[in-house]
Amino acid sequence: MALEMRDCCERCETAVLPADGPALICSYECTFCVPCGEGMAGVCPNCGGELVPRPRRVAAAR
Repeated sequence: MALEMRDCCERCETAVLPADGPALICSYECTFCVPCGEGMAGVCPNCGGELVPRPRRVAAAR
């Protein structure tokens, strides 16, 4: 199963999160911008899990 690359922060809902940009996720793929994740001390408010850097998806070579 592929990682769902959500494009906005679940907390502030204003940060645009491109697939190749920085974001934080928990094991359930809850997704947050870096400032919100840092503001929550690296803990997901939904499940209590650790927020870690989301892998970046690079564009496919043509």
